[in-house]
Amino acid sequence: MTKTALITGASRGLGAALAEALAPSHHIIAVARTTGALEELDDRIKAKGGSATLAPMDVTTALAMATLCRGIHDRWGRLDLWLHCAIHAAPLTPADHVDAKDMKKSIDCNITATATLITYVAPLLGTTGEAVFFDDPRAGAKFFASYGASKAAQIALARSWQEETASLGPKVHILRPAPMPTATRARFFPGEDRSSLSDPATEAENVLSALGLSSG
Repeated sequence: MTKTALITGASRGLGAALAEALAPSHHIIAVARTTGALEELDDRIKAKGGSATLAPMDVTTALAMATLCRGIHDRWGRLDLWLHCAIHAAPLTPADHVDAKDMKKSIDCNITATATLITYVAPLLGTTGEAVFFDDPRAGAKFFASYGASKAAQIALARSWQEETASLGPKVHILRPAPMPTATRARFFPGEDRSSLSDPATEAENVLSALGLSSG
């Protein structure tokens, strides 16, 4: 039976690199808002001899996520792996200047969508599947109020699920990749010397190694 991997936030950065790394061994279900970037990812996956289902959807739209997960159930019956890379990176700002719209987007994407997806994806993973979240601890850092608070809340959700499923599954992983030259990081650190940052493909391989998987 073909193994399946759902990647939310798959159009670029670590999500795209994970999709390519897993393509030889998994059918990739790639979720992102940017259709063009997903199509480019699909071309790269096909070049590796893999296959993908593209889902140009917004993770903050609960109905779309419900439809996606129902479609996964109807076609494959289950999921082997879920890697959650979707994130909203609000602009840096002092805490007393946080924009209400940016905070709402942060909460909707980083917290509410994560909680909703856990409820939808958990039955697909069953007791043997695995879920992966990526920590980026910025809580309490200067100017990171929106991102830091919402990202910390996201990881708190993941940690609760991890504790609750420790005995029966699914297995929940919380990993901390090395800094990468992604669009998200560029918003936080414009003008940074990116030569010392880790390539997303390298971090994807590290993630697969941590999961006991191989890209080959």
